[in-house]
Amino acid sequence: MSATTAANKRKQADSGPVLDWSAGHGPVTGALSATTGALAIATTGAATGMPPMWAMAVGGAGALGHTVAGLKVRNAGRTLAFKAASWLVGAGWTTWAMTTGPLSWAALGSLATIGVGMGAGARSVALYEEAREEEALAAEQRQVAREVTAERRAIAAAWVERIQRICSVTVKVLAVEMWESGNGYSLDLEPQGGITYDRLAQHGPALSADAKLPHGCTASFGPGVDQGRAILDVTSRNVLSELREYPDDYGPLSVHTGIPWGFRTNGDEVLAYVREQCALVVGPTGSGKTNLLHGILGGFSRTTDMLTWVIDLNAGSAGLPWVLPALNGELTQDSGKPVRPGIDWLAGTYEEALKLLDAAIAIGLHRKRAYQGLMAKHDTDLLPISADIPQIMLVIDEGAEILVSTDRRMKELAKRILEFIRMQRAMGGRTVITALGATGSVLGNLMIRREAKIRVALTGGETEGMDLSKMFPGRRGLRVDQAPFKGAGFMGTPESPGALFKAWRIKPSQIRDITIATSDRHPRLDTVSAKAAGADYARRWDAERTAWMRDLGPETGAEESASISGSGLNLSAHRADQAAKPSTDDDLMRRFREEIDAQFATAPDPDAPPAAPTNELNLSALRDSDAREDGPDWLPDALAAIKEAGRAGMKPSAVAEKVGRSRQAVRKALKDAAERGVLVYQDNGPHSVYVHPDHA
Repeated sequence: MSATTAANKRKQADSGPVLDWSAGHGPVTGALSATTGALAIATTGAATGMPPMWAMAVGGAGALGHTVAGLKVRNAGRTLAFKAASWLVGAGWTTWAMTTGPLSWAALGSLATIGVGMGAGARSVALYEEAREEEALAAEQRQVAREVTAERRAIAAAWVERIQRICSVTVKVLAVEMWESGNGYSLDLEPQGGITYDRLAQHGPALSADAKLPHGCTASFGPGVDQGRAILDVTSRNVLSELREYPDDYGPLSVHTGIPWGFRTNGDEVLAYVREQCALVVGPTGSGKTNLLHGILGGFSRTTDMLTWVIDLNAGSAGLPWVLPALNGELTQDSGKPVRPGIDWLAGTYEEALKLLDAAIAIGLHRKRAYQGLMAKHDTDLLPISADIPQIMLVIDEGAEILVSTDRRMKELAKRILEFIRMQRAMGGRTVITALGATGSVLGNLMIRREAKIRVALTGGETEGMDLSKMFPGRRGLRVDQAPFKGAGFMGTPESPGALFKAWRIKPSQIRDITIATSDRHPRLDTVSAKAAGADYARRWDAERTAWMRDLGPETGAEESASISGSGLNLSAHRADQAAKPSTDDDLMRRFREEIDAQFATAPDPDAPPAAPTNELNLSALRDSDAREDGPDWLPDALAAIKEAGRAGMKPSAVAEKVGRSRQAVRKALKDAAERGVLVYQDNGPHSVYVHPDHA
């Protein structure tokens, strides 16, 4: 604000109130304006000899114009009559005053009386018009309410009759609430005769069929405000079939306020409160479990009081999109600052997983001793989690398979995982464990059932290994065929009973955007915890510790990245020959042909000397005509399954589930089979598969 403007404002304030000349007239100002205008016209007309009837003509025109305008806006009759009379009375007085003289006491007194009458009349008709408008609005609202009430009464009557006919239970409908999203409605029911909601829940599929709800829509029962009431949620629009992307609002979240994992059929977000609860996520191959896991990691990355540690022994594929772009310097903030990884620690190998779990356990034990004073100050037995003392969320992809594995090394990891779950709740340590199915072997662990109160079952239409009654005990009427879409399934929390939900689709570009947007939001591990974690935590991003992330071995496309013009592929079959003679043009061409032969299984070089097969790469130039299929006793079954899968092939995890062996053992045997030429490895990042040579 300039000094001149401020001075003008002070001057206006000192000179009194500022009049708003654009405002409309009220009853007082309108009457005052009319009377003073009439007096001015009469005085001027009398002084100049104006014909008196001109004033009457103007008054008649004004009365006619206001009447037409009032009819257009549907004014009441009394309003139209008052405005017309005001014009005519004012015009009559002006005509009379111009004839007899406007400055006599009789003229001025009569004008004042007319002004008071105009003001009182204007106020009266204004109040009447306001009352008419309010009554019209009220009548419209009553009409809408009658229509809504009629619709709700019809819905209530239909469901009372339907429940009586199918469930043989009499219910009373206390309220019907239409969902704001328009996807359905809820009924507040009071079953008669001491019937509880779970008795009605077992008839949910039959009621849905009788109501002819669309596919993907359900009628599900839940507890009401007391044990004698029930809530019936009816979905009328199938939102599970819709593909919805992860919300582009990457605002801050907190472990205390809940983290959204997806949305219900009514459109509401379903929140996971992980301060004290662990989570179990199950889903077969192709159900969208990896996408949901990325959505969970995205929510954790947005928090200001949580650090996420990930264990994924399947080459770390679940965490690499959150780590590699930042470590490789591919991402930058607008300010030019480097971007921190979206997760705080990623373990993709057995050795790194041991270090991570040992550090997590050590942190919990040290926190119990170091923060006794802080917990006493806050009068709580739970460590106050904040940005200064963040919670550690341990996400273990296919961790349930680790817990039930019979492999010696996996047993070591399982023992540490269970110890972390058992000891770290109060100290801010919780887990999210995924599994391929809701089977007895997965849910047979008492620790998992007791601590994993947040449960998700992505079905994808898969019925094998999907025992929903074990995943959501006490929830009847849940069927796999209710959620046949990828990313859809059931989710239950202590705050929200198990029901249908769907995860958002999160794309790799969004993962990068979230990593950039939340880089400055990630908390730092508190000094007490960092001291307990030691060098294993401090050096987690060292080059030698993260070399496995960039190691392009035979299974990750190293052949594609090798340069023929340089040193070429480091094939042991050629090393001795290369050392014996210098490289010439003919030698380079020979090496080129051999490398192409190794890559694309072309015909053997007729000039190549015969050589016995070695344990190096299986070159067609060195391959025996009869490829040996030696290996574990279960390998023939695995090879048959891979051949049956056709060109789609099978992932090592799927083979492991098929033959009932650990993923590590299966991966090693498949790798050896690929080196012998029995199988072909097709690299596709986290979706890499083994394919039978007949379909390669």
